[in-house]
Formats: sequence, structure tokens, C-alpha cells
Amino acid sequence: MGVSIEEDDLPRFKKVGRFNCIELALLLPNTYEDRTLYTSPKLGESQVLDVEIKSFSSSIKFNKLRFFCFNLNCEIEAVLFQPKPYHRHQFIVGERVFVYGKIELNFNNLQMVQPRIVKDSGGIVPSYKTPLRLDILKRLIKKYISLSNLKEEGLSEEVAKSLYSLHFPLEFPPLEGSEAYAKNLHSLKFAELYNHLKILSGKKESYPALKSFEGEYKTWTKTLPFELTEDQLRAIKKIQKDMSKDVSAKRMIVGDVGSGKTMVILASAYMAKKYGAVLMAPTTVLANQLLEEAQKFLPDMKVGLVTNKTSKKEDLSQYDFLIGTHALLYRDIKNRALVMIDEQHRFGTAQRNKLSKMMENKTRRSQRDVSGKAALEVQARPHFLQFSATPIPRTQAMINSSLLDVSLIMQTPFKKDIDTKVIHKSDFPELLEHIEAELKEDHQVLIVYPLVEQSEFIEYQSIEEARGFWEGKFEKVYVTHGKDKEKEQVLIDFREKGNILLATTVVEVGISLPELTTVVIVGAERLGLSTLHQLRGRVSRTGLKGYCYLYTNTKKSPRLESFSRTTSGFDIARLDLEYRKSGDLLSGNEQSGQSFKFVDMANDEELIAEVQKCLKAEGV
Repeated sequence: MGVSIEEDDLPRFKKVGRFNCIELALLLPNTYEDRTLYTSPKLGESQVLDVEIKSFSSSIKFNKLRFFCFNLNCEIEAVLFQPKPYHRHQFIVGERVFVYGKIELNFNNLQMVQPRIVKDSGGIVPSYKTPLRLDILKRLIKKYISLSNLKEEGLSEEVAKSLYSLHFPLEFPPLEGSEAYAKNLHSLKFAELYNHLKILSGKKESYPALKSFEGEYKTWTKTLPFELTEDQLRAIKKIQKDMSKDVSAKRMIVGDVGSGKTMVILASAYMAKKYGAVLMAPTTVLANQLLEEAQKFLPDMKVGLVTNKTSKKEDLSQYDFLIGTHALLYRDIKNRALVMIDEQHRFGTAQRNKLSKMMENKTRRSQRDVSGKAALEVQARPHFLQFSATPIPRTQAMINSSLLDVSLIMQTPFKKDIDTKVIHKSDFPELLEHIEAELKEDHQVLIVYPLVEQSEFIEYQSIEEARGFWEGKFEKVYVTHGKDKEKEQVLIDFREKGNILLATTVVEVGISLPELTTVVIVGAERLGLSTLHQLRGRVSRTGLKGYCYLYTNTKKSPRLESFSRTTSGFDIARLDLEYRKSGDLLSGNEQSGQSFKFVDMANDEELIAEVQKCLKAEGV
């Protein structure tokens, strides 16, 4: 349920970007002030004084005041630099107020610098930096941040007490490195994750399945000339269970480069063969590649291809399994029980959803509710699987699982043997020798450039500047890039008869190049680690010895050196997070590339499991 926010307070919550009590509690003070009324001066520090204003005099450069201080039992001077007109209206002679400012000794006289009138005295007082007026924010916090409210939101007594103490402290917050600091940090992380996962779970939609069926895959796996990995089989078994349910499946299968996601796709199509399956791929090259694999390993199924070149007159209903590009979105395809998207991140959300909605059966109605009244009409949907070759940390996968089911394929059918090395200009002669040796073995080489044409802002050569050198020194040099309308054909031609391919990151994903053994990435420090891993994944696809050269003009690059020692895409994703994160956790500053302020996406796997267990126990 949670604590209800009064309607008048909703705009104030919205102004500070908060929507419930937990989120308000995670809005931490930026500073704390000790407003204890001490009976002796604390020189060089700010402190609060109980004073009567005795005099006020002004000049252009500063205002001078004299107080009688009751807690110190003496008179004290005060100075306001850069005076403003309103200061005279604040400091009224004869009034008794609390003032807060820095205490100094000036010619043996006590002096307060830049005093300001405060309402609070006694104890530690938090101060906040937000778009909302401070007094209004403090009223909100006092009204909504209580132990009972935080517990009503679902937090444990221990976590609620930690959060409460940060807004209503009895002493200064603990220093980093202490046990109390670690306890507070754990509570902040827990509360942030709890709130996030609870909201995500509420967004998880479910629809009736168009077809529910007990798919069978073991007969098919016995026909394969190789054994599937445990991760592949685990993912297939999960999908089999998904498709047997009355609820439409919504699963993401994330696999490292070369982990064998294609076989999971084919197994899924095989299980759905009686009811029809469709797969959308981002490029014609990849669609054709998947078609070849399907025809090879699914000989008993009728497999069709849909691209922009496919005749509109062709009867697509004859096929058990349709593979195509986005051209599928413009064809009349209905009642297929399984929809799959390969390289899902290369399609927009609208495109992915459109393919699924094309199969909707709008005539099915849900059962009557307990009152006997007819419930609203619902749409039955096909089972929906998305595949991604961009590994994510297990922490991210666990969080995503609150919105959709996630399977990770972390194993590879065979261990890739790829040497990764950071190189500089002085290493170029040695690189040329390596390329010549690989070409003599009928192997292929890929050289990735950061841009197509010359740029005064980037210190590396472009493809157009470099191609003359490579074409003059070697035969069968092919060139392509993102703006090349013929890029897919160039990749096919290179695969069949090329020696060297000059390209941009257009080759990051997609086409299989079985004879490619070497990739050279120019300006490697400019690319993200996940992109570097995808490019490295183009080599050694068939077990050949592979080489990845990271060319940089930067003298030292710890990030590239760390990458060269790491081979798992999931470890790369975790490493990427560690290099991108920034900011002190308890300061509340957001970390780069993350939606969390306190949670460390690279390392908080155990905490996510703890929160998920807590939510499950609550039936969320």
C-alpha cells in the first residue's frame, strides 16, 4: 500500500523529483550544522548564539552589529560583509534571536562573521540543497519521514531507523570507513533498490497467451552434431516452461559473443513449429545468415525469408518459421504463437512492440470477476523472446528481471583463443609483419577506423586517408562504413574473397566471418569497452587463433590494459561500470550512466538478491 501523499503536497514532492516517502528519505542533506548552545566560544568554527541585538550600524562595505550573548555571558561584535538592504529589517535592535556564524578573535575581542538568524537551536541540524524553499522542504520531511511511515512503505525497522537518523540526527553522521557509515550506506542502497524494484514490478504487464503448448526439444538436440552448453540448455528449458503457461512469455536472453544464441533461437522455433514462429533481425545479412542456420539444423520445418526484396504476392502462411528484417512489420502476418527479436537493442521499442501486437487476438475476453460482472476485453499475445549480444552485469540482469524474465548465456561452445594487445605507433612494423603472415595462411584481417573522412578534431587517420596505403600494399582490400548503401554486399564479398576489410564500427555485430583472425581497432580509447568486446568477438568464431590489436596514441591507458586481460563479456560489462562510476556515494551525486545514486551496479549483486527475497516474501 504505502503512505498516501496529501494532494496539496504532491506538487512539492514533484518539484524535488520525489513521489513517495522512501524517495523523500533518500533526498539527503548536503551539510549538517551543530547548533548546540555551548557556554564557551569555539574559535575558528561556526556555532549558534542566543543573543539580544544591542546595535546596528551600516556602511557601503559592511554592517557592524553588537550582541549581548546569553550563553557566553558577554558582549560580542558581528560583521556582515556585502550588506543587503534586508539585513536592517532582519536584525532589529532590542530583539532576542538565535544567530549562527563563524567565531573569530579580533584584537582580543570575540567576533562573529556573517551571522544569520536561525530558528533551530540545540543539536545537529541538517541543511538541504533543492529547488524547493528550505522551510517548506523541512516541513515535508517532518510530516512524512517517520519510523512508522518508512515501515509502512515496507522497509525493515533497521533500515527505517538508519534513514530516519540521517534527517533527524542526534550526532554528526559517521565518517567513511566506520562500521556505522557502512550500515547507513547499506540502508540507503537497500531502500533505493527496494523502491526501484517495487515500482518495476508494478509495471510488469501480463497478457493471455495466444497459444499455450508443451514444446519438446530433446528429440531435436539429439540430431545436432555437437552438444549444447549447460547455459544454452537452461535457457531453452526456461523458454519451454514459459510457453506452456497461459500467460504470454516475455523473456530476454542475453549471451556473450559466440555463446550460441542462434541455437536457442532455433530450439524455440522447433518447440513452436505447430503454431508458427517469427524472428526479426536488424540486417538482411544477419537474416540470411540465420536462414542458412535454420535450413541446416531444422530440416523438417519450412523456413521462409522476408526482406524488402521479398514478393508481396508470396504466401507467408505456408512457412512454419519466418525470418526477416523490419520488412516483417509491413506484411500480413497473424496468429504466430512465438515472436523473437534478434539484436533487440538495434530496434526501437515501437518496432519491437509492433511485431508482437500484429499477432494479437482481440476477440478473447478475460473471465468474469468475483462479483459476476464481465471484466474488460483483453488482448491475447504471442510468446515474446528478445535476444541480445550485449552482455550486461548480473546485477543489471537481476534488476531487469523485475520487469521481464532474463536468461544469461555465459558459457561458450568452445574456448576462444584470442590475444589482445595495446599497441602504439612504434609497434606498426611488427603489426604489418603479423598481417602478412596471417594473409599467407588465407586468414582475413579487419581494421576499424574511428571515422570515414578526415577531421581536424580527431588525431587519427580516417578510412579515406588510410585506404591508399592498404590498397597499395595488399590485394583484395575492401572498404565499407555506416553510410555505405552497399555495406551488406561488401561484407558478403569480403567474406567470400577478401584479405583486408577497412570499416567503421558497422561490423560491431552481425555477419559471421569464419576466416577472420585479426582485428585492429584504431583509436581504441575512444570506444566503450562493450563495443571493443563486440569488435574483438568478430575473430576466432570457428576456433582459429585470434588477435586483437588496440591502437592508441595515448601513452598509458589502464582501461585498455584491463580490457586486454579480460575475455568474458559479462566481466567486461562489470569493468565498464567500474570505470564509468563517479562521485561519493553518501553525497547523493548520481553516477555516470546509472539511474542509481547509492547502488553500485558493478558489485551489489548480493544486495539485489536480498531485496528481491524481501519483496517476494511480501507477495510483490
